[in-house]
Amino acid sequence: MSSGSGRLARGGGPAHRFYSIVVFVVLASLDNVAIGLVPPLYRPISDTLHVNTSAIGLVTAVSFLVSAVAAVGWAYFGDRTNRKPLLMIGTLLWAVGTAGSAAAGNYPSWLGGLGGYPAFFAAQAVAAIGLGAVGSVGFSVVTDLISPRRRGLVMSFWGLSQGVGTLAGTLLGGILGSTDWRRPFLVLSAAGLVATVAYLFTYDIRRGQSEPELAGALATGHEYDYRISRADLPLILDRRTNRWLILQGLTAQAAFGSLVWLPVLFQERAEDQGISTATAIIVGSVFATLFQLGGVLSIVGGLVGDALQRRTPRGRALVAAVGILAAVPFYLVLFFVPIRIDVPDGAGAGAVITAVLGSVLTEPTVGFSLLTALVALALTSANSPNWFALIADVNPPEHRGTVYSLGNLVNGVGRAAGNGLVGIAFQGLRSAFPPPLNFAVGLAAFQLFFIPTGIMYWLASRTSPRDIENVHVLLHDRADRSRAADV
Repeated sequence: MSSGSGRLARGGGPAHRFYSIVVFVVLASLDNVAIGLVPPLYRPISDTLHVNTSAIGLVTAVSFLVSAVAAVGWAYFGDRTNRKPLLMIGTLLWAVGTAGSAAAGNYPSWLGGLGGYPAFFAAQAVAAIGLGAVGSVGFSVVTDLISPRRRGLVMSFWGLSQGVGTLAGTLLGGILGSTDWRRPFLVLSAAGLVATVAYLFTYDIRRGQSEPELAGALATGHEYDYRISRADLPLILDRRTNRWLILQGLTAQAAFGSLVWLPVLFQERAEDQGISTATAIIVGSVFATLFQLGGVLSIVGGLVGDALQRRTPRGRALVAAVGILAAVPFYLVLFFVPIRIDVPDGAGAGAVITAVLGSVLTEPTVGFSLLTALVALALTSANSPNWFALIADVNPPEHRGTVYSLGNLVNGVGRAAGNGLVGIAFQGLRSAFPPPLNFAVGLAAFQLFFIPTGIMYWLASRTSPRDIENVHVLLHDRADRSRAADV
């Protein structure tokens, strides 16, 4: 650590801090809108671009992977340099990529080969590169705002904002895109430009400012100037908890990645009952949004994780393990419960949404499905805040963005595999199980990937106490050396 007594303060008052926190959380949500936007529109996009729906599903799968790979580079530079410009560039990139997606098939003739599907693929890849910055660099910034005692709770809002964003993308795509699939992409692109401007007015959050061990040194004008280097990468992987936190994403995200097809399952169920495609797209999006509201209860998972962590350093990992494993049977029930969908076919979006919401109270199978989904999502949502908090707990500040990005890379591989392979599974199952049953069987099979995920969290609960203690000792030593240098 070095003395920074001569520097100008980089943060404002409480209002400025509050504004900065709100911007980071809201924009984490907005960026995830882009992730949830495409799946409800697989069919109309594929019709316009003259490819099958699995080809558009491949774009989504590749986008997950591109975003995860890009995040590693963004995070490494974020752990070495000023993070604010990187966040602005990343947001601008995904806004441009989203606008380019809307233009696919409408490019001028002089762009020739870039028309149609290749253009859509390229534009989504550009957006994915930008998304990689927001998640990884943004995580590093947010952890510097949160004290260890409240990490689970606050990170539940961070994770919840991302989940809400994905749901909003699903709903936005289904409603605005039911008659014109390009419209939601244009709306989101405009919002991304506004978001880039919003970053200008946030302040530069000091690295390590939330750590109790560093509070004294930072208060006396010192700066935490430790930065990641290539030599640190083996140290990161040598922490056993990091290994389990990173590897669990491969199986967890295979299951979560398959769930982006949830709107398609309910869309197929609606069409199977004679509802037209345009109305079925709205129905699928609304049902999928309703059934994922259990993610709001990630706040409970964060609170429970915080409380148990104060009792035992194994607490957060144990909460995540129990939640993941307990959710599996509820998912299996959700996919196979038959529901009766009664909506005014061909009516406007408002009338269809009202009918779907009313069916929760008037149609017992819909109400039971909603309850099952809420429980399943509530249990698996315990994973997110405790994963975020554990990464911060077992790593020093200059490593957190990179560790998050490595975990996110594995998450991206798992999510891409889940998203892409489940589409192939649906096609393979079609001969034995006619739609929509093939979708239900495929989705149910992919939820079994949660079992090894739960086991890896239990293993992390055994290694985390030692790794957490090592970080406490390291930060204490650095603060002590800094104060001693002034004597």
